[in-house]
Amino acid sequence: MRPRPPETIYLDYNATTPLDPGIREQMLQAQDHAWGNPSSVHHVGRHARALLDDARDRLAACLRCRPGEIVFTSGGTEANNLAVFGCARARRPAARHLLCSSIEHHAVLHAFETLARHEGFECSQIPADRSGRISPEAVARALRPDTALVSVMAANNETGVLQPVAEIARLCRSKGIPFHTDALQWFGKEPIAAVHDWNADLVTLCAHKMHGPKGAGALWVRSPLRLEPVQVGGGHELERRAGTENLPAILGLVEAVERFGSTPVFDRSRLAPWVDRLAQRLSEIEGVIVHGAEVPRLCNTLAFSVAGADSLSLIANLDMAGVCASSGSACSSGSITPSHVLLAMGCSAEQASSLVRLSLGRENTEAEIQAVGAGLAGWIGRARSYS
Repeated sequence: MRPRPPETIYLDYNATTPLDPGIREQMLQAQDHAWGNPSSVHHVGRHARALLDDARDRLAACLRCRPGEIVFTSGGTEANNLAVFGCARARRPAARHLLCSSIEHHAVLHAFETLARHEGFECSQIPADRSGRISPEAVARALRPDTALVSVMAANNETGVLQPVAEIARLCRSKGIPFHTDALQWFGKEPIAAVHDWNADLVTLCAHKMHGPKGAGALWVRSPLRLEPVQVGGGHELERRAGTENLPAILGLVEAVERFGSTPVFDRSRLAPWVDRLAQRLSEIEGVIVHGAEVPRLCNTLAFSVAGADSLSLIANLDMAGVCASSGSACSSGSITPSHVLLAMGCSAEQASSLVRLSLGRENTEAEIQAVGAGLAGWIGRARSYS
C-alpha cells in the first residue's frame, strides 16, 4: 500500500486512525506464531487459548472489571448490536419499551428500529437540546415501568459533544433499568479510570478509533446481566457470541487500550488549541455555524455548517485541496444525507445538509493546521459557487 502523499492533510480521525506501528508488530507476531484455533484442544490451539485468556485478563485490568464480563466482537457495530438486541430480547416479554437518544450512531438507532418493526417492541427517542446534549431530566421524563433498556452514547461522533452518561446511568439504575453507552469515540480521547465510572451496565468500545486494527471491538457486560446471543453456532465468549475469535485483532485491541486508554493518545493540550483556532477562523466567514461549541466536547472535533453550500460540495473542495474531512458518520459517507444529529438538535434541513466534520489527531502538525486555517474561506467560497 502506498503511503499517503505529503500534501495530504488527514482530518478524519473520528472515522478511523492509522494503525500504530507497535500494535501492528504485536499483531504480526500473533499471526505468525499463534494462528491456532483457541477452541482446539491440541497444543497449537492451547497456545492460542492462553494468549486469548491473557488478552481478556489484560483488558479487564485496564477497565478494572472481571474478565468474564468482556465479550470480544468484530467491532463497534457488532458490540452495539449485541448490547441492544441481546438485552432487549432477554428482558421480554415483561419489558418491551426501549429508549435511546435521538443522536445515536445508526448501529444503535437501526437496532432499535428493527426491534420495533419486527419484534413488537415500542421505541422512544430522547430529544437533544440545541447544543447537542441529552439531559438527564429528559431521560427521566421518558422512562416507563416497562422500559427494557436505555442507550445514550458517551460522546457524539459528529459534533463531539460529551454526554452526562454517568448521571443518566445512575438514574436508570435507581429504577432497575439496564443502561448502555456507546463509548467508541470516548476511548483514546477522554480519560477513563474504570469502566464503572459510567455507572453503565453495557459499554461498547473498538480498536480502530485509537490507532488499533479494524475488525476488533468489545462489549463490557456488567455481571450478572444476561444477554441473548445475536450470533449462534458455538459456545464462544461464554456462549454470548459464537464464532472463532480473531486473536491478532483482539491482541491489537488490547494493546490499543493499554497504550491509549487511560492516557489518551488524543492530547487535549495539543489538539484543543488547534480546534479553537480553526473555529475562530470559521466564525469570521459569513454564514458558517459551529455546532456544540458552548458545551464540553471532544478535544479534536469541530463540526460546522455552511449556508449556501452542501456537504458533498464542501468535502469535495476540501479533498481537492488534499484535506480529508467528513460529513459526519463515516458509515454514511457513501451516501451523503442530511445529518440526523443536527436535525435532532433542531437545526434546519439546510444546516443538516451542509455539515462538515474536522477531527484532528496524533499525526497532524502545526503547519497543517495553519494551511487549513488559511484555506477555509477559499474552499468554502468555491463550494458555494458550485452549490
